Amino acid sequence: MKKVTKAVFPVAGMGSRFLPATKASPKEMMPIVDKPLIQYAVEEAVAAGIRDMVFITGRTKRSIEDHFDKAYEVEAELLARGKNDLLELIQDIIPKSVNCIYIRQPEPLGLGHAVLCAQPVVKEETFAVILADDLIDADPPVLQQMARVFERHQSPMVAVQQIPPEQSLQYGMVKVEPVTSGLDRVLRIVEKPKPEAAPSNLAVVGRYILTPRIFHHLAQATPGAGSEIQLTDAISALLAEDRVLAYRFAGTRYDCGSKLGYLQATVAYGRKHPEIGKAFDQFLKTL
Repeated sequence: MKKVTKAVFPVAGMGSRFLPATKASPKEMMPIVDKPLIQYAVEEAVAAGIRDMVFITGRTKRSIEDHFDKAYEVEAELLARGKNDLLELIQDIIPKSVNCIYIRQPEPLGLGHAVLCAQPVVKEETFAVILADDLIDADPPVLQQMARVFERHQSPMVAVQQIPPEQSLQYGMVKVEPVTSGLDRVLRIVEKPKPEAAPSNLAVVGRYILTPRIFHHLAQATPGAGSEIQLTDAISALLAEDRVLAYRFAGTRYDCGSKLGYLQATVAYGRKHPEIGKAFDQFLKTL
C-alpha cells in the first residue's frame, strides 16, 4: 500500500501577472492577510501527513528558503522584548519533523520541467504537486482529501473543478467517465484548448498526486503550449499505461495567480481571521 510521502512545490515562475510587485519578491511570498501563499500550501501538505517538502526554486526565490529557516536575529529580538506569542508564531511556521529541500530550476521551462527537477529527491516514491497560487479553502484540506482517496485506489490523481467554457485557454481540460461519487477516470487531457475544442468543462487545478512513472514521460516530452514542457502532456502519455483519476474536491478555490482571485482570497480570509475578522467585516459593510 503506497502512501504520499513527499510534496513538490514548483515556485520558480516569474509571477508576471503581478509585476511590479513580483520584480524582486516571489509571488508565492505574497500574503493573504498575515501568511504568505507558500505557507498555506505547506500547511496543507503537513495536514496530509507529508514530511518532505521539495521546493523547485529560481534565482530570485531566496526569501522562500529564508521564510522556512530559523531567524536567529528576529527570535532573539522578540525574546528580549518579551513578545513570546510572536516568538512562538514564527517558530511554529512548520513542525520540526518537516524537511525542506530546495532544488534550483536553471531555466523557466514550464511546470513539467519543474516537476522533473524533483526526480533526484523523489526517486521511486509517490508524490504530490501543489501550486501555491491555487489557494483552496477546504475542511479537511484538499490534499488530505486526495491522499485518502489515493490510499484506497492507488492511482495517479488530479484535482478538477468545473469552469466557464471561455476559461479553457487557461487550464488543462479533461474528458472523464464516472468511477464513484466525486471521482472520475480521465479518458483524455488537453492543455489550454480553445473552448470549442475542450473535451468538457472540467479543468485541472493545482493539486496532483503522481507516481514516479511520470518522470519517464516528462523526460520524453517535447515543448508544448507556450513552448514549455507541460505536465499535462506527460499525464496524457501516462493514460496509455495507467489509470488516472480526476477528483472533484470539496472546497472553495481562489486563483491567486490573478489579481481578482488574489483580492477575493484576501477578503474571504480577512473576514474569518480570528484577530481582525469582525472589524474587517464591519468595514466592508460601510463600502
